[in-house]
Amino acid sequence: MGAPRGEIQRQIRLPWRKAVEIALRSLRVRLARSILTLITIMMALAFLTTMWSQAVCEPVVRRASLAAQGVIESSGRTTGTAGGRLAWLLSLSLLVCLVGISNAMLMSVMERFREIGTMKCLGALDSFILKLFLIESFFLGATGTLIGVALGLSLNFLLMIKHFGEVGATALPWQSLWPVAAGSFAIGVGITQAAALYPAWKAARMEPIAALRVEV
Repeated sequence: MGAPRGEIQRQIRLPWRKAVEIALRSLRVRLARSILTLITIMMALAFLTTMWSQAVCEPVVRRASLAAQGVIESSGRTTGTAGGRLAWLLSLSLLVCLVGISNAMLMSVMERFREIGTMKCLGALDSFILKLFLIESFFLGATGTLIGVALGLSLNFLLMIKHFGEVGATALPWQSLWPVAAGSFAIGVGITQAAALYPAWKAARMEPIAALRVEV
């Protein structure tokens, strides 16, 4: 007699630890593609973090620079215009981040439909395939976001020094940059996970034979 239905399901449902091992192995096997995806995430987050941190730091550093020169900054339409320009740049950088990461993750998942079909033929459950791709996207998103945030903050630091000289380094509001770094990290990882969720769910729901026939 065959094994009970519940016993078969327990054999197929692999633990999280095993899913993490398979995800890391898959990233190493597909190293070139993983690096390209990582670079896309990194550049998108570097652009977002640079624009965001510049919007936070520039008004503070400018006031400190003018105060050091004995000049009192006049308030008026200039402040409103600058605020509108920075808001536009932040919106544009967020859009670039969203499109760049989404495109990279969509291609990363969709080109692996045949691999998904093979795993399903070997007995992998839909939930395991979805878990596997979300783990991979988290590793890529977290790594690329960390590098991108660090690069963006570094570029902002150099820009402040370039535009305001020594004051750009001494007057930089470091305490205000922690929320920027945390927000950029949350946005990067969140977009990466969201971008991978739908194609991974769609692929996991496909019949094995249909996934094997997909041409990407």
